[in-house]
Amino acid sequence: MFSLPPVTQALIIINVLAFLLQSLLGDGLTAALALWPLGTYFMPWQIVTYAFLHGSTTHLLFNMFGVYMFGSDLERIWGSRRYLTFYMVSAIAAAIAQQIVSSLSGAVYPTVGASGAVFGLLLGFAMVFPRRMVVPLFPPIPMRAPIFVALYGGLELFLGVTGTQAGVAHFAHLGGMAGGYLLLRYWRGAR
Repeated sequence: MFSLPPVTQALIIINVLAFLLQSLLGDGLTAALALWPLGTYFMPWQIVTYAFLHGSTTHLLFNMFGVYMFGSDLERIWGSRRYLTFYMVSAIAAAIAQQIVSSLSGAVYPTVGASGAVFGLLLGFAMVFPRRMVVPLFPPIPMRAPIFVALYGGLELFLGVTGTQAGVAHFAHLGGMAGGYLLLRYWRGAR
């Protein structure tokens, strides 16, 4: 029988409901809850709320697929409380990384999406299940989770540095991975 752990299920439902609210209420909700660069429109709650908004149906579907694929197994291993902590730390680390990059680049656009948290989940999955095989959509070549994460992280770094795919918060993705990595190291007692 198909079942999801409770926090994974709740995260997916909250993200879908937030997207539906965005569709109904329009730009006002997005303007208030998206992560704006430090300055006039920035509010402290945006460091969390941005991660529950999405720019398109495709954006939402890919992120929720990632929460389902990688988050479910992590929640089953860690338990709900630890899993939610990991998810939120990854999302907040992604927001901090995005704020740093926005400040350095002078960007004036808001950021939305759970991608930073999902990238944290992806890294956590690779660290907890290093022998698991993953088959990415492109190229559809089976590879171990740590190899997939390293390649995907390298691609994000390349795309971020070169400015390819404008409008995608590549450094927020990397910030989510970094936050997840640091939290896992902390939990494992490493410096």
